[in-house]
Amino acid sequence: MTFYQELQLNQAGSKNLLKKSETLKEKLYHMWVYLVKIAVTMAFCFSFVSIFSILFGNENSIVGVVVLLCLMVFRNADLGIHTGQSTMLLALFFVIMTVCPHLANQFSPVLGMLLNIAALAVLILFGCHNPFMFNQSTLVLGYLLLYGYDVTGKSYQMRLVGMALGAALTCFVFYRNHKNRTYKRNLKDLIQEFDITSSRTKWQICQILCVPIVLCIAELCNMPRAMWAGIAAMSAILPFMEDMHYRVRKRIVGNIAGVICFTVLYFLLPSSIYAYIGILGGIGVGFSAQYGWQAVFNTFGALAIAAETYGLQGAVSLRVIQNVFGVVFALAFCVIFYWFMSKKRK
Repeated sequence: MTFYQELQLNQAGSKNLLKKSETLKEKLYHMWVYLVKIAVTMAFCFSFVSIFSILFGNENSIVGVVVLLCLMVFRNADLGIHTGQSTMLLALFFVIMTVCPHLANQFSPVLGMLLNIAALAVLILFGCHNPFMFNQSTLVLGYLLLYGYDVTGKSYQMRLVGMALGAALTCFVFYRNHKNRTYKRNLKDLIQEFDITSSRTKWQICQILCVPIVLCIAELCNMPRAMWAGIAAMSAILPFMEDMHYRVRKRIVGNIAGVICFTVLYFLLPSSIYAYIGILGGIGVGFSAQYGWQAVFNTFGALAIAAETYGLQGAVSLRVIQNVFGVVFALAFCVIFYWFMSKKRK
């Protein structure tokens, strides 16, 4: 394996190489490559988002995050169908992520929920046909981030331009990387494979319905940062119930641990570098191969931003409440939905 090929490995792949190292020299080499990968990734991500912030305004830095997520995922991941059709679907997904979250924020929570259900139906049914590729962690997460960090007026006009640029970049990279692959299925096959009795379709329906309902309930209860509950629910909903139980436990424990660690750092570090705690969290995610640890370090970035608006106590309370509510509601919703479908099938 070349140096470049090793740089392309994910956290689990890099850690597997470290475990299999037979000599100290070999282990040190793989550790060095791993550290280089983390450093290069962090530098690239920081630069990319900073450029978007400069071009389209600080309030649209989240656009840089969403575009970056799509670029990093879809350069390797596919949609399981013909490359040309997949590219057109990606362009459509960007239109949905640009328009629908903004419109949903203009409506009442209930009407916004209905629009969110329609939007997520397209993203999940056509973009997340293979749940084990976790495309929902890109598309639905991107949708929720843009929903939670909505803008208006001139800022929204700049968001339109930024998302258009992001769509062009993502589609170009996707088509270039996948154009030589052969796919036996097309868009029509995805529609024909919709089967309410299959685990995949039931998982898709849970995502489509549960995430917008969680957002709606959080907003009706006047809870700020409703997107946190939606993201937690999205993350917990998996095709198999035993996997969901694992995610729910790890999400709750990880967020509580992350809140404790963030609070300790908040009091130990000078206020001038609070903003860099989020970067520290990003580095931690880079070293984390397990979901529980990722939940710990993802908390850093979210709290670093929220603490500026709600203060430490308010941000911490919101984070814990929203995440516990999101994953517990998602688990209960899926249990009831699966039970109902099994009864109906009988």
